[in-house]
Amino acid sequence: MGKTIEITDSNFEEIMGSEQPILVDFWAEWCGPCKMIGPVVEELANDYEGKAVIGKVNVDENPTVAAKFGIRSIPTLLVFKGGEIVDKQVGAVPKGVLAQKLDAQLA
Repeated sequence: MGKTIEITDSNFEEIMGSEQPILVDFWAEWCGPCKMIGPVVEELANDYEGKAVIGKVNVDENPTVAAKFGIRSIPTLLVFKGGEIVDKQVGAVPKGVLAQKLDAQLA
């Protein structure tokens, strides 16, 4: 089973070195919409195991990464490829929307 990776200020650069597309969910414990999208992100980790990296950044515990990308509202989900942001989603959305964003980077 795929599992989301906990991304922190200290391991962020290492994870960005992945050849695969990376979906990063910026969230916080106190954020209601984050709790709604959390299970969707976990499902995507299973669906895309071996094809994409799915990770989560707790913005309260990792302010450096959040600040680097100007995260002001959460949840914010960023899709990276080759270390660059290639897509962005602010707010909770259906799983299919995020899957399309990942699929576009797998083509």
